[in-house]
Amino acid sequence: MRRVVITGQGAVSALGMGAAQTMEGMREGRLGIKPLDIKDVDRLTVRIGGQVTGYDPAAYFTRQQLTFYDRFTQFALLAAAEAMARSGLEITEELALRSGVVMGTAAGGLHTQDDSYRAVYEAGKNRVHPFVVPRLMNNAAAAQISMKYNLQGPSYAVASACASSNHAMGQAFQMIRSGMSDVMLTGGSESMLVFGGIKAWEGLRVMSRDACRPFSKNRNGMVQGEGGAVFVFEELEHARARGAEILAEVAGFSMTSDACDIVSPGREGAARAMQGALRDAGLSPEDIGYINAHGTGTTANDKTETAAVRMAFGDHADRLAISSTKSMHGHLIGGTGAVELLACIMALREGVIPPTIGYQEPDPECDLDVVPNVAREVKVTATLSNAFAFGGMNAVLALRSAP
Repeated sequence: MRRVVITGQGAVSALGMGAAQTMEGMREGRLGIKPLDIKDVDRLTVRIGGQVTGYDPAAYFTRQQLTFYDRFTQFALLAAAEAMARSGLEITEELALRSGVVMGTAAGGLHTQDDSYRAVYEAGKNRVHPFVVPRLMNNAAAAQISMKYNLQGPSYAVASACASSNHAMGQAFQMIRSGMSDVMLTGGSESMLVFGGIKAWEGLRVMSRDACRPFSKNRNGMVQGEGGAVFVFEELEHARARGAEILAEVAGFSMTSDACDIVSPGREGAARAMQGALRDAGLSPEDIGYINAHGTGTTANDKTETAAVRMAFGDHADRLAISSTKSMHGHLIGGTGAVELLACIMALREGVIPPTIGYQEPDPECDLDVVPNVAREVKVTATLSNAFAFGGMNAVLALRSAP
């Protein structure tokens, strides 16, 4: 069976422009959640988020390009450019046919949609920009990445709410392992921090007004973020043949469905996804040293995930480190799993496990080692990255240290 490795990484998040800045923020336990700077913020109940600040699109893209790029696509292209530069990969005419893109997003071009609704319903205009559809469609980022790098293999988008990125990366992994492709750019991006996006999430009553405190007894909800991350997945021998630096190995993937409730998470489905990723990777529970938790900061998610980890790992659950970086960069919805994969790579390469910041009070129903508030140096050789979405859709990736 072909093995799959990661040779490039790139990111944009509330913790910084680029993967290095994002990982540095994770290492430092830096808070990227701040008061929102968006139109009509005074009409919102929730006024905080993991917003990418100090970002000027004109510094990265031409005016003509920006007519086609929603903010979520801009983030994806910036992350892809960094990942490609880090990988040193050259897409030849031959390799182009065996290379593709799978990107995750939940909402696609929500900025474009929000602006267009304002134009039609608020300003009373009878026309919108002719490129509204190419900007807002969920596959816009995947399409623009494929065109930029001439990737002519499988290219598409995955939309499965908060599991979108993990589903996308898992499918990219499977394509290379099966022999369908040799190289895949994959990850996810999201930018829902607009009035309409926040207002919709307010209606669910799962949002915090002050902070994201995963696993802490006094947690009171999730906080949205924006940004994205893209990785170069590559077949192992192909990477070795060109002398590429290998960041980590993608060892296994599993996806399950709770088939139970549209919003309430299920313990059994999440546990089966973790167990399936271990089986697929040929790992035992004792091999895992760190889990990047879904860890949204809602009462239901955190206690359910804790119970699922205990179900999947048994006694080893007490020896695991598990943390939620959403406490720092917010919940990027469809892009969140991609940014969180950086935490797993950091743990494997640097032996640094990022903390769960904002932790204030132990919860008996969340009694795992959640690495509270301060990063920890621990030698780790295998990790899991969890993503559990509305609709009961679960996707878990297993990573190993670089071979």
